Amino acid sequence: MSFADHRGRLVVVNVWGSWCSPCVAEQPDLVEAAEQLADTADFVGINIRETSAENAQAFVRSYDVPYPSIYDPDSKALLSFSEVVPVRSPPTTFVLDEEGRIAAAIFGALPSVGTPVDVVEELEVESGG
Repeated sequence: MSFADHRGRLVVVNVWGSWCSPCVAEQPDLVEAAEQLADTADFVGINIRETSAENAQAFVRSYDVPYPSIYDPDSKALLSFSEVVPVRSPPTTFVLDEEGRIAAAIFGALPSVGTPVDVVEELEVESGG
């Protein structure tokens, strides 16, 4: 999977780890936001610093995560974002515009399901979508 596959769509990218308590806390809001925004935005996870693929898969199953995640234990996929906006620790959520540029960044756990929904809806209005 490549982020280029999502060009022309808004994309919500969530950086997470199954070992990360704030990631666990925000996951139900991300699932709900992905469902609410299914017609408007794609969602993708980047799973970093994971000790095993099995832990990541168990997390995805446990929370019924409806979108794909990149298994990135050494954080190589994350480097392209870190060149623009440094990621200190998960969770971090980026919203990419239709051209793949970072339009918004949320550091730490999402305050509510409304946060990514509001950001995506605002970007959609700005782009005339």
